[in-house]
Amino acid sequence: MSNAPSQTNAPQADAALGGLMEVMRRLRDPIDGCPWDLGQSHETIAPYTIEEAYEVADAIDREDDTDLCDELGDLLLQVIFQAQIADEAGKFKFSDIANTITKKMLRRHPQIFGDPLLEGAQAGPAGWEAIKAAERAAKTDRDDGPASALDGVAATLPAIARAYKLQRRAGRIGFDFPDWRDALAKTHEELTEVVKAQGDQVAMKEEVGDLLFAAINLARKLDIDPDQALKSANAKFETRFRTLETAILSAGNDPTDLSLEAQEAEWIKAKLALKR
Repeated sequence: MSNAPSQTNAPQADAALGGLMEVMRRLRDPIDGCPWDLGQSHETIAPYTIEEAYEVADAIDREDDTDLCDELGDLLLQVIFQAQIADEAGKFKFSDIANTITKKMLRRHPQIFGDPLLEGAQAGPAGWEAIKAAERAAKTDRDDGPASALDGVAATLPAIARAYKLQRRAGRIGFDFPDWRDALAKTHEELTEVVKAQGDQVAMKEEVGDLLFAAINLARKLDIDPDQALKSANAKFETRFRTLETAILSAGNDPTDLSLEAQEAEWIKAKLALKR
């Protein structure tokens, strides 16, 4: 794979994309297409789309350019698949998808593409958010419903990401703690509520949810991505636990035969060993 950037690859991209779209059209051909592909709908392939997005992120984390190219192809296939299904139903075409996102990028970057009406628009996230807010308001107006700062936060987002985004949206209209210390106090408060709810499983579930929400908010106020923080904690736990298992097995013992106290002692050893 060449690392040299090309001046323009539009012709090659057009040909490659056209070829992929033709492959999907053939797979969905009602006469001689693939039975599995023909049996799919927007709903049935949505989980695959999400899975492919995670695999793209994993390739990026591993800094594996070969895998990244492959996984981006899998993700692109999902877009083409969804577009083909929509085209067959007369809803929209792939060109509508491309045109819609192109118009959106032009609209959100007036300082680049020279919209004279938005000449003084602020570049970067702050400017984007103002434009996105206007887009959400316009969409809500078309739906004849009241506008909300929370409009557009997808219900299907992973819970941590959705909590973080809901909190950020609420913060934009001033509904936010002024300082991380206030968010920390709220986290302590929610932890106390979990303790008080002991014995009532329904109440405990609700309070644990509130505790998690508060912890995510604390991370946000500290300018820490809670998903990345949890990912790091997972990796740290996995490394320490595997070290613990290896030590126990190397001593000729079965980890399941050891008491919790003995396992905890090995855990402390693993922590100390990994800090060296």
